[in-house]
Amino acid sequence: MTTQESKSLDEKQDSPTRKGPNWGRVISLLAWLGFLGLFAAVGRTDVDPRVANPNVEGRPRPVGFLTAFDHWQIIPQVGAGIMVLVLTVVFIRGWRRNPGSPVLLMVLVTTLIVWQDPIMNWSPYAVYNPILLHWPESWPLIMMSPTVEPFIVFGYVTFYFGPYFPAIWILRKLQAKRGPESFVSRHPLLSLGALVLVIGFVFDAMLEVSLVRTGLYIYSQAIPFGTIFAGSTFQFPLLWESLSVTFVMIPAAILVYRDDTGKSVAEKLAAKAKLFPTRPVLGTFLVMFVIVNLSYFVYGGWFWAIKASGQATSVACPWPYPEAKVFDPQGYYEKAGAEGPFSVGKWSTWQYALPDGRPDVQPPPPGEGACAPENTRP
Repeated sequence: MTTQESKSLDEKQDSPTRKGPNWGRVISLLAWLGFLGLFAAVGRTDVDPRVANPNVEGRPRPVGFLTAFDHWQIIPQVGAGIMVLVLTVVFIRGWRRNPGSPVLLMVLVTTLIVWQDPIMNWSPYAVYNPILLHWPESWPLIMMSPTVEPFIVFGYVTFYFGPYFPAIWILRKLQAKRGPESFVSRHPLLSLGALVLVIGFVFDAMLEVSLVRTGLYIYSQAIPFGTIFAGSTFQFPLLWESLSVTFVMIPAAILVYRDDTGKSVAEKLAAKAKLFPTRPVLGTFLVMFVIVNLSYFVYGGWFWAIKASGQATSVACPWPYPEAKVFDPQGYYEKAGAEGPFSVGKWSTWQYALPDGRPDVQPPPPGEGACAPENTRP
């Protein structure tokens, strides 16, 4: 037996054997199940009077979506439910085999950032289809969303952390092929970030254009430059959105990168900051949680600057969800001839550089304007 083997055996013999359940895991699992149970109890598809258009009955759609299947929105919701179930099982099994894994911790962190989602829907004018199963619109924080806050956002982990996996695979292949003196080996974090930037941009563009086209949500306002299909219901701020989502994807990928010491960047930062030195996994989690949440705030700040600049003048016409009031905090829809009633939502004064709130708008004559019903009929 070697000295190293003897030392490892002694450490195993000296370490105390856990007796009884791991209460931290039990409490975490019960909290997660309780949270999902809460949503099952309060989730609804009805539209709250605060958001609903009282002049419309039913859910007419003035625009044709990609599919004529009336119940298409059931599919992504069922898919999100299955995804949450599968990810929960995978996480539990993975944690039992490799507790404290940085990859699993990042899975958890990129799931928990959904607490910011209502704010991050408000910020880029992301308006969800009210038919989706959603939280009560009158709840604090939830009311930040322009229309509703749906369940499907619990699949964020595959969106914000997904690009890491092809990127790290490509990076390892390049490092092995080009050797230790290559740029990708000498600057692995820069290389990984660049790969995630490209992969994340393309991934987001393909995914979001598809989801907008199928009516899952829209971007009600956007800067015309850099926006594809500008002025239509299906406009997508390609340059602005697909670039800014990588503000979260890149830090998430870099934080879990392991160097030749076997330690991830997040683990090293936690050790350097001396966060819970006796609880390194907790310290690593906190580093990830703070950095990823701050990165998400940067994403929101990017779009807040666009809001405040007043440059998001392209409105999605026709408004595709007439059972809900038109989200028009700056008056651009009314100016384009859209029919009300209009909603300003929350944070609708100085947050838009409008200290007095929504300006008085002189609508065009009936039948005129890009959003007038006469000009938007399919």
